Amino acid sequence: MQAQVNGQTIQLSEAGWLENLDEWSPELAEQIAVNEKVAELTEEHWDIINMAREYFHDNGVVCEPRAFSKLMKQKYGRDRSDQKYIYSLFPTGLIKCANKIAGLPRPKGCS
Repeated sequence: MQAQVNGQTIQLSEAGWLENLDEWSPELAEQIAVNEKVAELTEEHWDIINMAREYFHDNGVVCEPRAFSKLMKQKYGRDRSDQKYIYSLFPTGLIKCANKIAGLPRPKGCS
């Protein structure tokens, strides 16, 4: 699978995960989002994407959903920290959808 962004061909896995994490860009995120049935990335989407990327950068692993909810609660308050909120923005959730759009590696056991 491939994506065309800014005149470059970016390799994606069959499931749509970024092959080379260094090739991620906000423009690529927009394209992956469309593939994931997220029509538009709003400020709320970007808050989650950026937090997921920051956590990965700082820790070298993707954040577990429960731990991610705690981080969201600390930063944004209760109403933006639950799984329902994340699923309302990313139809298949944090691991399968938000992390894919954020250009993070596919977690073990995730299709």
